[in-house]
Amino acid sequence: MTSEQIERLFYANGYCKTQSNLPEFTFYWRKENQGITVILVIDYRRDIYISVDQYAHVKEKIEEFFRARGEREIHMLSLILSSDMEKSKRLCITDPFCWMIDSETRRLMIHENQVNDFYGLRTVLEDYLTGFPTDADAGGAATEEKRTYGTQAYGEKEWNRERIAGLPWVSICLVAVNVVVFLICTFTGELLYNKGAFGIRQITKDQSYYRMITSMFLHSDIHHLFSNMIVLYCIGEIVEKKVGHIPYVIIYFLSGIMGDIFSMGYELLSGEYYNSVGASGAVFGVEGALLFLLAIHHGKLEHVTLGRLAFVITFSLYCGFTESNINNAAHIGGVLMGFAVTAVIMVLRPHIRTGKDRDVNEN
Repeated sequence: MTSEQIERLFYANGYCKTQSNLPEFTFYWRKENQGITVILVIDYRRDIYISVDQYAHVKEKIEEFFRARGEREIHMLSLILSSDMEKSKRLCITDPFCWMIDSETRRLMIHENQVNDFYGLRTVLEDYLTGFPTDADAGGAATEEKRTYGTQAYGEKEWNRERIAGLPWVSICLVAVNVVVFLICTFTGELLYNKGAFGIRQITKDQSYYRMITSMFLHSDIHHLFSNMIVLYCIGEIVEKKVGHIPYVIIYFLSGIMGDIFSMGYELLSGEYYNSVGASGAVFGVEGALLFLLAIHHGKLEHVTLGRLAFVITFSLYCGFTESNINNAAHIGGVLMGFAVTAVIMVLRPHIRTGKDRDVNEN
């Protein structure tokens, strides 16, 4: 395992590289929604000696580097490459955010006092170490990434561009569109609800299949809108960052459409016909997507745990079944579709490489 192979790995995962004044210290960083993620790579295989004080000083300087650029949330993990685990352990012994890689056996070493995972990086490293690509396989991608990111610190323009690109633009736009449509509805009365609400009677009457989309942007009242948008943004930004903008759009709309399909099925089976509005089917799809992402990241992702999310989904479904005018079929269809589509996207990802009536039920 060489520092060049580590470099290719981080480039391929969207990190930028900055070389310190000391050749054995290199750090890679990536702009996240919650701040900056930094990986400090220490090449400790040479005939050098690093004291604990020097190690702490370097970490402090890296934090100062990012704080000088306006960053307040800095999450750093040290990664020590060495064939002498005892020597490396001396640096890591008091630092819970420090892992070691045995350069000879290509094994990731994490001790009991250290964090078990770091934003999903453990799986990435272990997969790479157990079967990392040859130079021929990775060389082209690494060369392209070097042209994109360079090997030195970004200038201010590039820095700002990276920060802007890292924003959850799809989530922001979806929330904005829902709010604007709701404001329009307050001035147009029943017009948009009559034209855009979803129900099997309207679909069969005039083949207005567009209602499967338009109903996702209509809400019965301000409470309905607020509850959906809060969940959409808080959870959506995590999913969007992990899967990418376009896959996130696919997850959102396919989940909303599947929610409508489940709703139609329930209407036919129960004989109860109604009009539905709301983004809840799509929002539950985003929750289903996060559920899958948590499952493949050892149950924790960006301060969200698998148990907590499972509780939120279960509690939301329970509230829907115990309250009136709630379209639970859409919720179930949405969460199942979100989970399934995300699973497909994550399996294909290595190959595709990213880039009314007012008597309504609420989704």
